[in-house]
Amino acid sequence: MSDYEPNTGVLTPREEQAKTSALIAYGLMVAGMFTGIFWIAGVIWAFIKRGEAVGTIFESHFTNVIKIWVWGLIWLVVGTILLIVGIGFIIYFAAWVWTIYRLVKGLSRLTSHQPYL
Repeated sequence: MSDYEPNTGVLTPREEQAKTSALIAYGLMVAGMFTGIFWIAGVIWAFIKRGEAVGTIFESHFTNVIKIWVWGLIWLVVGTILLIVGIGFIIYFAAWVWTIYRLVKGLSRLTSHQPYL
């Protein structure tokens, strides 16, 4: 996939639908940074719509959203446990920064018609 060139042409209706669904998933995840319920809604949306994106250039964006959620949950649990020794907030902050990075990178690549990679 390293030879991939951005799609500069017109998207097929299926690709357009996959892009829109990925954009919704990212939007829900961004909103979930401030309200937890949208965070869960974003990953559920990605799970439901991922099958429709198989074989398109946007398929990896759904995997990215799911990975963000899984790793975010893992680091939330680790950070909560480490609150006892006082470094949990550092874990929370690092996970928050990492999440913002992955979301911004994903949105940037999505709007450029590129896979997440």
